[in-house]
Amino acid sequence: MGWKILLPQEIMQGGRDYLESRGHELITGSGMETEDIIRDIKGIDAMIVRLSKITREVFEAADKLKVIVRHGAGFDTVDLEAAKEFGVQVLYCPVANSTSVAEVTMMYMLYCSRNYTVVRRDFIDDYYKAKLRTPKCELDGKTVGIIGCGNIGSRVAKMAMHGFNMKVLAYDPYKPAKDFPEGVEVVRDLDRIFKESDFVSVHCPTTKITKEFIGMEQFKMMKPTAFFINAARGKIVKEDELYEACRDKVIAGAGLDVLQQEPVDKNNPILYLENVVISPHIGAATKEATDRSSLHSAMGIQEVFEGKEPTWPVKVIDWDTAPTYND
Repeated sequence: MGWKILLPQEIMQGGRDYLESRGHELITGSGMETEDIIRDIKGIDAMIVRLSKITREVFEAADKLKVIVRHGAGFDTVDLEAAKEFGVQVLYCPVANSTSVAEVTMMYMLYCSRNYTVVRRDFIDDYYKAKLRTPKCELDGKTVGIIGCGNIGSRVAKMAMHGFNMKVLAYDPYKPAKDFPEGVEVVRDLDRIFKESDFVSVHCPTTKITKEFIGMEQFKMMKPTAFFINAARGKIVKEDELYEACRDKVIAGAGLDVLQQEPVDKNNPILYLENVVISPHIGAATKEATDRSSLHSAMGIQEVFEGKEPTWPVKVIDWDTAPTYND
């Protein structure tokens, strides 16, 4: 007898086939909002979560829930303390979307370097202004500073070095120097990333340490010709100060896959700046990444079902005591 597995949002066919072929019953949820999940959670053994927020109230309403899998690399939408309290394992898919997010990061660098928001706006009405009189630059030979050098940051580093001949500085205090990609200059002073880079790209989760840890103080360290790239989490940045830095040309501009509020507030002024490129969190929205996430989610549930140690558990880290490195 398999488990009942709730899907507040659909998963890809590969994941469905994997679970159904092993005797599990997939339950299509009545909606993806938290209140929908609370209504659906009775009798559910496992759940695969894409965009839904899983609050303490979900765990309080559940009567059989054993495991939740986050269909992606982030897990800040799940109340991990409540999960631990109620004895529910939380898994995620940290490698499923790494390539897709790394590629979209390079896309933002390219769009920023070619001033694409202005080019796209102007070229129909003033072709030669867009082509010849709008400033543009190459990536070749430029320096990218990476903040957070895990699965995604490491892939960005390799793409930048080997695909675009860029110099890479990388900051990650929780990673020993030997584990950084070969060719990267390991930086232990975060200020150097902002001061020396032509592109600053963020690839870290939202934690008590990283929440809004980048703001005007950091933007003022950057070169006025430098761009800020964020394909990680919107809450990492003080968004009002990023808006001011781009509006006032403290920095050259920004490429943003994420904002603090998603879906976006139409009145958010950063949406309308000509030196900012923004997309609706599309980094992991490729077919390939979605297929991998669905399959990895299914594999995680099966591991728990079989009593095995799961490959990708979410580990609750005490960031106040987590070891850091200075090598």
